[in-house]
Amino acid sequence: MRRYHAVMITKQQYVEYLICTIGNYTSSHLAEHLEDVSHDVITDYLRSEHLTAHGLRELVFRLIQDSPEAFMLVDDSVQDKRYSQFIELVKLQYSGAEHGLVRGIGIVNLVHSAGDKQDFYPIDYRIYAPDQDGKTKNEHFSEMVINAVYAKKIKAKRILFDSWYASAENLKLVHRLGLIFFTTLKSNRMVSLSKEGGWIHLDEIEWTAERLRNGVMIKLKEVPFKVHLFKVVATNGDIDWVTTKCQDETLTTQAAQGANDVRWQVEELHRGLKQLTGIEKCQCRTGRSQRNHIACCYHAWLSLKVMAKSLGKTLYQTKDGLLSDYLRAELAAPRIQAFLPA
Repeated sequence: MRRYHAVMITKQQYVEYLICTIGNYTSSHLAEHLEDVSHDVITDYLRSEHLTAHGLRELVFRLIQDSPEAFMLVDDSVQDKRYSQFIELVKLQYSGAEHGLVRGIGIVNLVHSAGDKQDFYPIDYRIYAPDQDGKTKNEHFSEMVINAVYAKKIKAKRILFDSWYASAENLKLVHRLGLIFFTTLKSNRMVSLSKEGGWIHLDEIEWTAERLRNGVMIKLKEVPFKVHLFKVVATNGDIDWVTTKCQDETLTTQAAQGANDVRWQVEELHRGLKQLTGIEKCQCRTGRSQRNHIACCYHAWLSLKVMAKSLGKTLYQTKDGLLSDYLRAELAAPRIQAFLPA
């Protein structure tokens, strides 16, 4: 019978477990692989800690390449908990990845990017839990952006987000903060090309060849300044309505699309957190345990990012390397050999 002593688990041990385990991210699995540490010790750790995004920011700020030419990216992600019935923070909400409603834990992320194909790091995140704190995703958006500009003195002057966050209030906020936004709009957004023309739906605009190249200046309802609108048509026919409040009115559709494309780095963060750190896999029931697990997952992602950069590899290659080392050792001296006929 296995005996347990009064051995505590540290954040470092939990984060390193998230980094190196493959597929199984449960407390019981971790307990099986730590000397004299029980499942209860691990669950007690997750219930008792108070880890937040502040710890992540302290680590990340020494790594970001901040400048006025850098970007801030905002987007949210749902951690799928569709088969979990008794976990706090889980609620039915829209998931872009699933293109429908999913039971899960929502997270709003603020990511700092040095630019297209350059380094990016999460600098803040907020758990979407309206039943606990009464805050909407847009309120989390405004709090994080204001904190980044005023409290953290982030120099990045360009901010990217999708149509979910393109409300009149958010557009006015980022404009007051002196930021240049690039965002997408829904096709039914009310716009005006002139006072005489009145208000029409965005997709009713007539697009000449010149407008397709260089966009068109429009007025959005309830927004007190004009914005530059671009119709970006993908090769499969999908349309993005990209808009910006940029001082350069000679901006072309191609340039606007290039700036907006940087936003997909936040999708890389979402994918990496889910596939490499087990952010969705924690089955603890309390909200505090889920929050602490999520905080450790961000730390695990960051640790993989730092190591991957030093090795000149991707995060996926870096984590797969752990399994490769094990496989080489087993092939060199198999502990379980093939059963062969005599």
